[in-house]
Amino acid sequence: MIRSFFRRVLALMKKEFITIWNDPKTKGIIIGLPIVQLLIFSNAATMEVQNIDVVTLDHAQSVESRELISRFEHSPRFRNFYFVDNEAEFKKKLDTQKVQIGLLINNDFSRNIKSNNTASVQVVADGRQTNSASIASGYASQIITAYGAEISNQKNGAGINASVRNWFNPNLEYKWYILTVIVAMLSLVTTLILTALSIARERELGTFDQLIVSPLSSLEILLGKSIPPLIIAMALTMVMTGIVIIFFHIPFAGSFLLFMIAIFISLLAIVGVGLYISAICNTQQQAILSAMTFMMPAVLLSGFISPIEDMPVFLQYLTLLNPVRFFMLLSRGIILKGMGIEDVIINLIPLIIIAAITLTLAGRTFKRKLG
Repeated sequence: MIRSFFRRVLALMKKEFITIWNDPKTKGIIIGLPIVQLLIFSNAATMEVQNIDVVTLDHAQSVESRELISRFEHSPRFRNFYFVDNEAEFKKKLDTQKVQIGLLINNDFSRNIKSNNTASVQVVADGRQTNSASIASGYASQIITAYGAEISNQKNGAGINASVRNWFNPNLEYKWYILTVIVAMLSLVTTLILTALSIARERELGTFDQLIVSPLSSLEILLGKSIPPLIIAMALTMVMTGIVIIFFHIPFAGSFLLFMIAIFISLLAIVGVGLYISAICNTQQQAILSAMTFMMPAVLLSGFISPIEDMPVFLQYLTLLNPVRFFMLLSRGIILKGMGIEDVIINLIPLIIIAAITLTLAGRTFKRKLG
């Protein structure tokens, strides 16, 4: 019984691989509905960085250091402030992306100011978001420089020097950010298009009825349609990751096994979306249009173009339903930061829930179509 089940699924998978390879329509990409893109883009894609969260480690605990921090608190650019007592907590806030930048004020901050020497404040930025890190660091440097100029006028020579460091991407190499995201994006496109076309192609070619009268169950058909795109996307992801590491010299800081697991579950969630699209569409053109209609808002709401924190609140909640958000976060976090297993699991849980929901919807829709 089990052997015949796997034999039927493998036969359908073989047919699906051959069809994908020979059908030129699967290589085409149609632009999604422009109105939907415009509505999402106007709200989500902004190059201005606001609502910056800050972690502060104030070793000085002085009037001067508190005055500097108050300048940040009264700036419209900055939002939440987390005050910590040690460097471990300081590092954890940046590691877990609770904040975008950190302020580290040394013990000798006030002493240097009072003795007319140059005091130093270290600004630590999260280099995983290259553009945001650069802009946020610039805002922080402006505030520190302005306060330093006031101190200099009062103390006749004392000033404050802003020392900026970028973690996880020290030189703010844009390629480090963009290439790790592109790996996720191309995997998304491949998986979504192939799965969206799978069942719709059968209907358009008139072979869907043959599947219905075949001994294959609805579960076997769904497995046969979903596994080939998943295998192709996994292979493509591995090849692209190898190219990024070998030819672009981007360091792979994390666990390759965790990366494989994260990619598999991420693609599984996207397979569910693609199968649901395929199940409700009657033609390949409808399937591609539907896939692209989903894809563009999903990319815009993923944090790729602008930070999620800068979006309207209702869109921030909407991103929790977006598998691309977690897909990109995992791929970038594991490659650049070496994200640990706890952080990986936290981001995999939403993807597992999304995969369960979308695959269930696709299965029920397909069964209803068969009926």
